[in-house]
Amino acid sequence: MKALLLLILTVWLNSQYGGCSLSSSCSYPPSKWCSSLESAIECGVLKHCLQSNFTKSRQTGDSVEVALYYESLCPGCRLFLTEMLFPTWVLLKDIMTVTLVPYGNAQEKLHDQKYIFECQHGEEECFGNMIETCLLNMTEMAFPIIACMESSSDVIKSAQGCIQVFSPQLRWDSILTCVKGDVGNKLMHQNALKTDALNPPHDYVPWVTINGEHSEDLQQKAMTSLFSLVCSMYKGPKIAACGGSQKNYKNYCLNE
Repeated sequence: MKALLLLILTVWLNSQYGGCSLSSSCSYPPSKWCSSLESAIECGVLKHCLQSNFTKSRQTGDSVEVALYYESLCPGCRLFLTEMLFPTWVLLKDIMTVTLVPYGNAQEKLHDQKYIFECQHGEEECFGNMIETCLLNMTEMAFPIIACMESSSDVIKSAQGCIQVFSPQLRWDSILTCVKGDVGNKLMHQNALKTDALNPPHDYVPWVTINGEHSEDLQQKAMTSLFSLVCSMYKGPKIAACGGSQKNYKNYCLNE
């Protein structure tokens, strides 16, 4: 699993930043290369950023919306997130959006104006859920970080290392401040509300919705081949990954 995720992460980074030869003067982390004209120029990725933004602007309205309701320590959730959802997003991120809701089968109680959470796999899972919830609120690189965490042998202990790889400017103590403070508590309460509002109500996790809908047929197709499901449900022009037209780079210099 680790080798597969490492390969997927490498492919994703190359696709995100075009395998560009970065300028030695680049002082921005990867997540910020396309955040402004100045950063794109300094890091030598202006062309890629312009192309990426143009593609996203054309396709956002047609994107297939995939939401995963899960728990950080649930074995089935971890397997689906790391071996199905994240690899599919890497390949089809231009035509799909992903929403992660770490809560699952947890329960909440209001006590002294603060929510107390009880998780199916104990306090450690509540801690993992909260870390991932705070990440989703604090960095655009949350999905790769979470995939990194969920693919490791220890989800919690790997968090700092995964953050250093994908969002080195994000301080661990700021994550803990969110986790232990009012912000994290309120964010987790929102996860609880989203999960409780599911229609039909969830019976298990991982629980997948496609464009806001859930059925056993959609769930089964998502678990079996999410890639095929997203390609089949995308209503825009077919992209190359889904079997659309591909550029032909064949060119020959004949020996005359």
